[in-house]
Amino acid sequence: MFIHVVKETENELKIEITGEGHTFCNVVQKTLLKSQKVDLAGYNVLHPLTSNPVIYIRTKEGRPETVLKEIIDDLQNDIKTFREARIQNIYR
Repeated sequence: MFIHVVKETENELKIEITGEGHTFCNVVQKTLLKSQKVDLAGYNVLHPLTSNPVIYIRTKEGRPETVLKEIIDDLQNDIKTFREARIQNIYR
């Protein structure tokens, strides 16, 4: 995964992500929208075969890159919890 910053201001961030698609971007967008710090979050994939997704974040408070890092940490914790629960269910 390669991330290219397209636009960055005090409360806005637009990044292009190479090597990802709707699945990853949708999870990131939904998690961003759960945050009280986020005013707007969305993504766009112009064409799934020829373009990279662009994620847009506008925050009410805090820097958008900080909020993005926070939600990525939250997602990693959720994935860890899911894996542990799945392993416990497999070995019952």
